[in-house]
Amino acid sequence: MRSELRLHAVGRRYGLRGPWVLRGVDLCLPPGTLVRIEGANGTGKSTLLRLLAGIDAPSEGRITGRPRTAYVPERFPPALPFTAAAYLTHLGTVHGLSRRAAASAAGRWLERLGAAGHAGTPLERLSKGGSQKVAVAQALLAEPDLLILDEAWTGLDADAREELERAVAERTAAGGAVVFVDHDPRRLAGAPDATYTVRDGALHRRTAPAPVADGPHVVVRAHGPRDGTPPAEALRTAARAVEERPGRYTLSVPASRSDVLLRALLTAEPPWHVASVHAEEDAREPAQEGLR
Repeated sequence: MRSELRLHAVGRRYGLRGPWVLRGVDLCLPPGTLVRIEGANGTGKSTLLRLLAGIDAPSEGRITGRPRTAYVPERFPPALPFTAAAYLTHLGTVHGLSRRAAASAAGRWLERLGAAGHAGTPLERLSKGGSQKVAVAQALLAEPDLLILDEAWTGLDADAREELERAVAERTAAGGAVVFVDHDPRRLAGAPDATYTVRDGALHRRTAPAPVADGPHVVVRAHGPRDGTPPAEALRTAARAVEERPGRYTLSVPASRSDVLLRALLTAEPPWHVASVHAEEDAREPAQEGLR
């Protein structure tokens, strides 16, 4: 069973007499949760993420139930004596993977993020975008139970940004928790289970309706047991789910997360029949029919 990270009245300041950056923070991160953290510059967002990642210790309060955690920092230190592939393989073994499994995972994530051509490049010679891809890959290597992303999309090209969004959906669908900060308010719009604002050293949950994700969406029509509902992973990934009649649902999902939703439907027990998949802009021309 995955553990549930909890912050109990957590505070953090730097130095014995320094001002409190955060104080009295209570937070619970159940498995499968996607959480967005917002706030103005200098309010303590990165400090909160470092506490969640276990990089910093609280000055007061307690943190319990820490799961296996991976962290993409706002600034990645590139001046290390490794090539990209060697660095990722080394970190994979640190996370408990065998060397062969670590090397395989390193190659897979470099490929997914469009950086396979830089596998043999020393870290110090990578571009900012290349370094950021390595930073993202190292966090995803061992499929963490808690993924912390501090401006992780910054510096990535469009394809890599989309791939990271897909990876986030995969983590939460698999029961992992993800916490992220991003300057773009449209990032993963409509997907977070909760959004918090850091203000005046405290954490405030946003209660206003979350924005709906822009960009292309995919509509999936699926049939399941007459008295059934789609699997939790599918509902968590979907932006909208409507029951047309018992056991028949129409789900809308951002295109970058559609494969996660389809996998959740097709691998459910009992499996769901995917009747059609099409772009939301053109409901008359299904892209695929009768997937099983």
